[in-house]
Amino acid sequence: MTTGKAYLVGAGPGDIGLITVKGLEAIQRAEVILYDRLANPKLLDFAPPNCEFIYCGKLPDRHTLRQEKINELLVEKTAAGKIVVRLKGGDPGVFGRVGEEAEALAKNGLSFELIPGITSGIAAPLYAGIPVTHREYGESFAIVTAHDKSKDGKSTLNWEGLAKGIDTIAFYMGVGNLSHICTNLLSHGKPSSTPVTLIQWGTFGRQKTLEGTLETIVQRVEEEKFTNPAITLVGNIASLREKISWFEKKPLFGRQILLPRTGLNTSNLAKALEEQGADVIEFPKWKRVKITPDRLILSKLSMYSSIIFTSPESVEEFFQILIEEKIDIRSIQADLYGMSQKSVNQLLNKGLLAEPTEKLRKGGTILLIGSSNNIEETSQNVLNFGNFETFTTSIKEVDETYLPIFKRMLDDSKLNTVIFPSSASVPILIKALEKTDSLTTDMLKELEIYCFGNQTMNALLAHEILGAEQTKEATIPSLLLSLAKKSDS
Repeated sequence: MTTGKAYLVGAGPGDIGLITVKGLEAIQRAEVILYDRLANPKLLDFAPPNCEFIYCGKLPDRHTLRQEKINELLVEKTAAGKIVVRLKGGDPGVFGRVGEEAEALAKNGLSFELIPGITSGIAAPLYAGIPVTHREYGESFAIVTAHDKSKDGKSTLNWEGLAKGIDTIAFYMGVGNLSHICTNLLSHGKPSSTPVTLIQWGTFGRQKTLEGTLETIVQRVEEEKFTNPAITLVGNIASLREKISWFEKKPLFGRQILLPRTGLNTSNLAKALEEQGADVIEFPKWKRVKITPDRLILSKLSMYSSIIFTSPESVEEFFQILIEEKIDIRSIQADLYGMSQKSVNQLLNKGLLAEPTEKLRKGGTILLIGSSNNIEETSQNVLNFGNFETFTTSIKEVDETYLPIFKRMLDDSKLNTVIFPSSASVPILIKALEKTDSLTTDMLKELEIYCFGNQTMNALLAHEILGAEQTKEATIPSLLLSLAKKSDS
């Protein structure tokens, strides 16, 4: 029987930009991905269509899958000839039990690779403005687990060596045992004034930092109701945070944004928001189903006076169809329009001048191009401009395998903002939310709402979603400016 190969991959601490190139390449080839709670689910977007996802999340009080079952699944899927990725938060070799999983694969004679990742004990402090070593403050650094296999889960460590011999210590998942940690460090000679910094959800836009000392931090955690996942950093090097904190100063830091996804891929808007420090959840996730093109429409392309593209993807799909059907683009004599600025920009990238549909003139023969659901959602708007025909490039369906992933993302975040980039995004999101009980339309109305353009505002009003703030211009820079001003106020 043909055997596959397993890749035991470090996903990094949260920010998906911190995964290694080699780790990302493994995800892009995967046929099965077993992923942990602390591996950012957005990384699954890079997996091929029809990849099987298996959640292996663990919480201190409950495990979705026991470690023995995870080992069995790794062996079973790899032995079945699959390319298997075991996606683990941070670095798989740092308290990730990768040794046990690799042993199970090796014992069964299966091929595997270990791909390191950036560990949270280094990345989270850096995102909080604290390097873990510095010539003036700390030349030694230790990574320590705050839990072990003992009956009470309290680590039996060389506390004297840690207290007297190590300048900076990063405790993983240390909130539950924080009192135990502080008591032992104090009793073994660490000064009570030693700074302690807790970093929750490090490298995410929802990162939260709590500062204190060995004497005060336990009370502070109780007062703030601070919880895992968090890194507990002990050491004088924390004094650098005041000088070089950078991530938490980004203009959109703290924004937890829901962004309706109308296309197949991560949008440029999502990337721009994340670059400014926001956490962005794009929903829903789509899958494309190809269909046989309408050759009658293709045979009379020269007859249309106006052609409207409903999405950026419809541009790509349409011109791919022209290539496959060997149709010369010069047969198109029509004026070109996009239902959104993104669609207009996609046409411009093809070297074709286009304008938004607001500038469409009445009369003439109109062709509306897009996926089946985009045409359905936008055709009513086109009626205002006269008679039209439609050309369906594909059927786009909500990928329901991502619904439980979406729920987990919502459970770990606290949404405060929703952005509607186009009129089509309004019914798309409302309809998609019906497939999940994690977020209702009424809950949506409690968030800060932003939208692009008059058509999008009208679509919101039609669905009784009030109070949206419309950007001055239907552009990403205009939106970023509005969000940043609101965050500062």
